[in-house]
Amino acid sequence: MSEWQRVWAWQKYWVMARSQQHYNALRTLARGNQWSAQKAARFEQLLLEVEKIPPTTATLTNAYQHVWGYFKRESTEAEKQHYLDLLATLTPDSDQLGPYLKQLAVKYQVKYLLASRLMQAMQN
Repeated sequence: MSEWQRVWAWQKYWVMARSQQHYNALRTLARGNQWSAQKAARFEQLLLEVEKIPPTTATLTNAYQHVWGYFKRESTEAEKQHYLDLLATLTPDSDQLGPYLKQLAVKYQVKYLLASRLMQAMQN
């Protein structure tokens, strides 16, 4: 895997939690195996823009629903219900869902998620 693919894998859900528009633009850049200095510069520019965008309830919901997909088949009924309860009250100022998803990533040992910027930025 190339360096930019590693960077994208690390950033992906963190970007999604802030801007779907930027996520789509970055995903388009990362698609395929064609990489250039021009694409790398645009990639960095988009990441710098995302740094300035705070998450919204909608962007967090979207990102967390994607993350939830990693556990939804193996989670218990109690975990599913807790996820739904936290999702229903999610706001950027009161985010208990992100840390809960991180706990599930640890429990179910989802290494891809645990290595992501989104998970590494969360408190348990």
